[in-house]
Amino acid sequence: MARDTLTRDQIVSAAIELLDADGIDGLSMRRLGHRLGSAATAVYWHVEDKDNLVGLAADELWGEVDLPDLDQVDWRTAATSMAAGMHAMLGHHPWLMQALSNHPVYGRGKARYDDHALAVFEKAGFVEAAADQASATVFVFVLGCALGPAAEFSLTRRLSRDKGKPEQHLADVAAQATEIAAQFPRLRQRLPAFDGASYSAVPDNTFEYGLAAILDGFESRLGRPAPPQAPLSHERGH
Repeated sequence: MARDTLTRDQIVSAAIELLDADGIDGLSMRRLGHRLGSAATAVYWHVEDKDNLVGLAADELWGEVDLPDLDQVDWRTAATSMAAGMHAMLGHHPWLMQALSNHPVYGRGKARYDDHALAVFEKAGFVEAAADQASATVFVFVLGCALGPAAEFSLTRRLSRDKGKPEQHLADVAAQATEIAAQFPRLRQRLPAFDGASYSAVPDNTFEYGLAAILDGFESRLGRPAPPQAPLSHERGH
């Protein structure tokens, strides 16, 4: 595919496919160019470097999250829908967690999501900083729930490169972890429920339970006077 026929959208779409398959470490301009039937130099014509490409691909993913119509649903339904959509998106693209940690990720896609999340909590009745805090609380919770699968994705690919047969290595690690857990009474009691579970397994419905608990807490705070705000850490030195 010649440089003058290659578009940034095509490049980003192909990059996402490679990232989904092999993670950030598996993405290179050479591999991407091969996938597009073009030279790596043609890719550089449209994107500055790998960091820029990862940022563009990461921002594109936020468009996969549907934004509920706030004229049609109540705030709690909207908040649940957006959190579930973000959680599903992170599950489909586990490399995004690494991107958020190691690459600048910004753009219209994420801004669109963040702006709508603030609108949800403003509709609920949170004002000023409280809306920002409510939105950030849900955002961080969803990130935390996605951390386990993302870590397993990254670990599996690293083991494939370094050791081969990652499934066997993870099985050995699980056996060793089970042996240690069996020494503690509460963990030992729960071991049968996790027999054969994946490296990142958590109890069923953990995401749904945690999100409902957070939104229950938000509802209980609505209508109550806001607590005084502690100064930011950088202000305490003045």
